[in-house]
Amino acid sequence: MNKVIVAITGASGSIYAKTLIEKLLTIKNQLDELDIIMTENAKEVWQTELSNSSYEKFGTSVFSYNDFSAPFASGSGQFNTMIIIPCSMGTLGRIASGVSNDLITRAADVILKERRKLILVVREMPYNLIHIRNMETITLAGGIICPATPSFYSKPKTMEEIATTVVDRVLDLAGFNLKSFRWGAKN
Repeated sequence: MNKVIVAITGASGSIYAKTLIEKLLTIKNQLDELDIIMTENAKEVWQTELSNSSYEKFGTSVFSYNDFSAPFASGSGQFNTMIIIPCSMGTLGRIASGVSNDLITRAADVILKERRKLILVVREMPYNLIHIRNMETITLAGGIICPATPSFYSKPKTMEEIATTVVDRVLDLAGFNLKSFRWGAKN
């Protein structure tokens, strides 16, 4: 069973969320369920950065950040992976502190307490000491911090290809089987 939550916060980097969701939809055969949570700030940033509201057209359930009736707000929902992309430092800090005041932080708390996979794709830089300590806390609790740091050895030519270098790494961390650039692999 592979039930995935994708959460999108208001940090810059909507292209990462868009690319991730599009890529997940191409490997639907590896998914039992895909649900999305978006903050209001995430919708505004998406519109600003991508000049559209394509998040409305993915054909998946999109939950409001304050909808605690979502199936993944409880461990009994048995979701096994949560990816927060992009993850703001405010969201990261609330998760690290155990503050579950919205659906994103509640779902992250559930994923951690159930010992499932939580991947936070942080997008801010530079980091201050509070950010670093919060990342340490989440790592010690079992979460994975995956900065949105693209790689360039695949020679990406477009913004989407650059974003894909991060998204492919996230999908690898989540345990999906996909074809992507592999360092040193023979083509």
